[in-house]
Amino acid sequence: MIHNRTMIEARPAPSGTIGPIAWLRANLFSGPINSIFTLLGLYLLYVLLMPTIQWALINADWIGTSREDCSRTGACWVFINARIGQFIYGLYPGSEIWRVNLTFVTFAALIAWLAIPRLPFKHWVAAVALLGFPLFAYFLLYGGHFGLDVVETHRWGGLMLTLVLAVVGMVAALPIGVLLALGRRSHMPIVKSFCVVFIEFWRGVPLITVLFMASVMLPLFMPTGVSVDRLVRALIGITLFQSAYMAEVVRGGLQAIPRGQEEAAAALGMNYWKRMGLIVLPQALKMMIPGIVNTFISLFKDTTLVMIIGLFDLLGIVQAALSDSRWLGFSLEGYIFAGLMFWIFCFSMSRYSQYLERKLHTGHKR
Repeated sequence: MIHNRTMIEARPAPSGTIGPIAWLRANLFSGPINSIFTLLGLYLLYVLLMPTIQWALINADWIGTSREDCSRTGACWVFINARIGQFIYGLYPGSEIWRVNLTFVTFAALIAWLAIPRLPFKHWVAAVALLGFPLFAYFLLYGGHFGLDVVETHRWGGLMLTLVLAVVGMVAALPIGVLLALGRRSHMPIVKSFCVVFIEFWRGVPLITVLFMASVMLPLFMPTGVSVDRLVRALIGITLFQSAYMAEVVRGGLQAIPRGQEEAAAALGMNYWKRMGLIVLPQALKMMIPGIVNTFISLFKDTTLVMIIGLFDLLGIVQAALSDSRWLGFSLEGYIFAGLMFWIFCFSMSRYSQYLERKLHTGHKR
């Protein structure tokens, strides 16, 4: 018997199993029933999408300054163009808008630095983003220092106000939620009881009630002559409300870590805070990324509720613009614009969380 000891050269896959046609055959037209459902789905998409594309893009009006420039056969994006400054900056003075733009650019640069994998000094940039940027943004947006004019918070609005509420709420709610979760798992009765009562209280009331109480009732408990800005009251209410939900997300992650991890750290002589900070929390936070981002997305969308206390975020400023007699009848365009802006930010957070999951995946995921 003769044995062939030479290796057979690699050959390409059969042409019928690779490429877009092969993918369509395997996934959409793999059989008669699958083919029928695929064709029905394509027809349904055609019926639904073609009128929408016709209205939103082909027959839409893009250029102009007043409602007379809209033909009424398609969407009137002239309304968005005419009000885009108000939708982004609210009633912020036009001569000071550069301060808002500088804040946006700085924030985007910090996020991009943290998101791009190969850039160095990420720990330092994260520290600047969490500790330095809020102060920088406050002095720049509010003013009153370094020769900048004061811009009262009642003039803040639009997308700028939405981002301020969301970013401050996210940055403040996460550490408070971590401390509450640790306190709820504590063996000290007083600490545990306080954390349980705090979490269950804030989770048991709707956010709209919290905002109303923070705006109307909180000033009644302040000493005479002491007043708290309405925006600050809203930020406090949002932070406390979201920190309770964040605490439960963190607690779920802590319970998913095997008890042996903490016991092994204790056997090495680590105290409680070292065990939590170096062993347990890093693993738990990595596993909690989907839950944390889900809470952040919920917080971002819940910022629209500040309308009830007289703060005009993106949705609030759009609704205020729709009441203008010069632009009556274009509510659909305004709501589509607001919804698109919210979708862009929420989708971006979702995609970045998926990137973090893949980057930090070390075997917990099955």
